Amino acid sequence: MSPGDPGENSGRSPAETLDLVTIGRSSVDLYGQQIGARLEDMASFSKAVGGCPANIAIGTARLGLRSGIITRVGDEHLGRFIREQMQREGVDVAGVHTDPDRLTALAILGVRDSSSFPIIFYRTDCADAALDETDIDPGLLARTKSVVVTGTHFSKPHSAAAQRLAMRLVRDAGGRVVFDVDYRPNLWGLAGHGAGESRYIRSETVTAHLKDILPECDLIVGTEEELHIAGGHEETLAAIRAVRAAAPAATIVCKRGPMGCVVFAGTIPDSIEDGIKGPGFPVEVYNTLGAGDAFMSGFLRGWLRHEPLETCCAYANASGAFAVSRLLCSPEIPTFPELRHFLQHGSEQHALRHDAALNHIHWATTRRVQPTPIMALACDHRVQLEDIARSVDAPFSRIADFKRLAVRAAARVAEGRPGFGMFLDGRYGREALFAASHAGLWVARPIEQTGSRPLDFENGGSLGAQLAEWPLDQVVKCLCFYHPDDAEPLRLRQERELLRAQDACRRQNRDLLVEIIAGKHGPLTHDTLPRVMHRLYDIGIRPDWWKLEPQRDGATWQAIGAVIEARDALCRGIVLLGLEAPAEQLIEAFHASAATPWVKGFAIGRTIFMDPARQWLANEITDDAAVDEMARRFAALVAAWQAREQPEQK
Repeated sequence: MSPGDPGENSGRSPAETLDLVTIGRSSVDLYGQQIGARLEDMASFSKAVGGCPANIAIGTARLGLRSGIITRVGDEHLGRFIREQMQREGVDVAGVHTDPDRLTALAILGVRDSSSFPIIFYRTDCADAALDETDIDPGLLARTKSVVVTGTHFSKPHSAAAQRLAMRLVRDAGGRVVFDVDYRPNLWGLAGHGAGESRYIRSETVTAHLKDILPECDLIVGTEEELHIAGGHEETLAAIRAVRAAAPAATIVCKRGPMGCVVFAGTIPDSIEDGIKGPGFPVEVYNTLGAGDAFMSGFLRGWLRHEPLETCCAYANASGAFAVSRLLCSPEIPTFPELRHFLQHGSEQHALRHDAALNHIHWATTRRVQPTPIMALACDHRVQLEDIARSVDAPFSRIADFKRLAVRAAARVAEGRPGFGMFLDGRYGREALFAASHAGLWVARPIEQTGSRPLDFENGGSLGAQLAEWPLDQVVKCLCFYHPDDAEPLRLRQERELLRAQDACRRQNRDLLVEIIAGKHGPLTHDTLPRVMHRLYDIGIRPDWWKLEPQRDGATWQAIGAVIEARDALCRGIVLLGLEAPAEQLIEAFHASAATPWVKGFAIGRTIFMDPARQWLANEITDDAAVDEMARRFAALVAAWQAREQPEQK
């Protein structure tokens, strides 16, 4: 796994040293999806983890640091979402405490225009605002090299005391204190609920609070306005000098938006331009909310690893550029592979969110970790089961009941273990999809109209709108009957539809599995599938998964694996499909597929369910007998897969 990939820091030993622990706000952000609309007119929202300390914890984890957080969440669904998402991002959640009496904080945000980003904070008696000294675990802080405190949580006596205790514990242990000024006037009671967008209101009271904190800090980061409030001056250089007077040894970072940043490690010069700088990255400003947290994440990636300050600035400025070019906060912070690619290669796009290469790296290094191998019982067949039902004079309504039996069979074999799954459709498998989710099975779900060639999608209309109703953990499966020697009009139409499917999946944050069946419409030779894959990669299709026909010789599998290695090393891999092959042929194909580590599992259907389906729909066997037979056949294939020679995994 590449540094910065989600999951890199998950499963950590409780005693492992951390690079940083952040303290304070953790909320659920609801971002209006209608760009240019008033909050009053928003019709739909995207959900993400928010709050400055939570964003920094996630951002630094993505950039390869070992991060943790101390915060409170409610004992409800949104609180569990924050905890689970933090874990998925690789953040140590030992300091995330559940408050039984308070709700998780909430923020509603929007993009009105290029310079207006309204925000409403729902923080009245919220969970993280109740943070106090009892939440500070000396054992957790003994494991960290630094602590990140934020200005907002100095606005209340109990949370201020908690941060001060954490600062003292870390400093006494030889660690460093990082202070993000994070000035939100309305969270200090200086503006009303509707003024969440306000970033500066002069207040001698706030300045007095912050000046008392500065001497204990090793790194102080703020915008010009935030340094104004910290230093008590509204001329930037004078404010920075005041901060230096209060914190003689601290490194001071002044964030300057599109101009990048300036760092002062010692004496403050006569001109702000004479500080230490890194390269700036002029990009289209889409949304500034969360840019400062991305900036801080990038700066800490360098600073906590003792890299030159110029490098820290480059990491910070580039990370901030990613954030302002995208909509959300924490989900948009780059991973280190993404950041490294940008710093090495740049981008031809002024709007980074339109850079296909960066978007692919971002998606592939932030999507949910998936255990492999995938061993799936495929029961997303529709026409085939309709044909069986018709042949035994059974009503189509019974197909849905049969699919639920298939879920029972798969769950029996899985026994709660990861890596087991099912392919299920929405036409007859709605209740089966619910059952598979409750059973903890990996699920792939088709979008193609059964048997369509050229490719068409089931239900018509907007594919993206349909996917918006699907759970995030359902993989989008798209079967295309595609041969590299197809006539050009057919090939171009099918490629257009595959590109539409990929675009919908990326916009809706869904994994895409592309299933290619070439052998039904042309010869299936040793180079057929490699040719198909090269062509699809050429036009920009990069599926998370491939599902391919079984090959009975290792050389063909090696050629297929070489295509993925060369064209998209971030691909999750290949699952082998079964068609109607006898079990013996499938087992032979299992062993042949061991020639490449890119084959990560199988999805077999008719070999498992066809006979039991026919007998059950004809009322020749009971529910339990059908489940027993499908489980027996599935278990035999699982055993055969596990017995094959295992290649070194990618």
